[in-house]
Amino acid sequence: MFKKILIAEDHEIANISVQKTLHDLGIQEAKYVYYCDHALNWIKKALNEDEPYDLLITDLIFEDDNTPQQITHGTELVRAVKQVQPDLKIIVLSAETRSSVIDELFKQKTIDGYVRKARRDAQHLKEALQTVYNNRTYYSPEVKESLKEKHSHEFTAFDVYIISLLAEGVPQKNIPSYLEEKNMKPSGLSSVEKRLGLMRTVLGFSKNEQLVAYCKDVGII
Repeated sequence: MFKKILIAEDHEIANISVQKTLHDLGIQEAKYVYYCDHALNWIKKALNEDEPYDLLITDLIFEDDNTPQQITHGTELVRAVKQVQPDLKIIVLSAETRSSVIDELFKQKTIDGYVRKARRDAQHLKEALQTVYNNRTYYSPEVKESLKEKHSHEFTAFDVYIISLLAEGVPQKNIPSYLEEKNMKPSGLSSVEKRLGLMRTVLGFSKNEQLVAYCKDVGII
C-alpha cells in the first residue's frame, strides 16, 4: 500500500475524514494542505529531499478566501504536479459532477482515480486506493454512470459487439466472420477498422487496448 500521501483539501472536516480513512488502511504518513500552491510546493520539496510522495489525493474545487494563490483549481494542480513528478499517482476526491471535466482529466492521463463526494465515499476511497496502488484506474459508481451516460449515444450495438469481441481476445482481422454469423452490417474488415478508429479518435485513445479498458471501466461492456 502507499506509504507517503499528500492530501489537498480546503475543508477541514473533509480533510479529517480522509485522514481517518487512510489511518483505517494502516497508512501513517499522510500530510494535508488547504491550498493548491502549498500542495505543489510540498511535492517539489519532497522531490528535492529525495523523499517523494507516492500519492496525491486532491479536491478540484477550492474556495476563494482572498489568500493570494497562483493555482486556484484542482485541474490546474494536477497538471502542474504531473510536470514536476510525472509518475505520481493522483486520486481526485471531489463534489464536481460535470462529466466533461472528469472525462477530460482521464483523457489527459493526469489522474488515476476519481471518487465523487457522495454517500459511501469513504468506502469508495478505500477501493480507489487499492485499485490505483495495483496500477489500475478507478471510477466510483457515480462517476461510472455519468461517463456511461455521456458516451452512451456514441456507442451503437455494432460498436459494443466489436469491442466485446476484442475484449474476449478475438483478433481484429477475424471480427468480420463473427459479424457475418450474426448478419450484422457492415461486416467488412475496412468497416471494422474505420469504426474502431473513429471511437479511438473521439475518446482520445491510440490503441484498441485502451478503448477496451475504458469500455470495461465505465460499464459499456
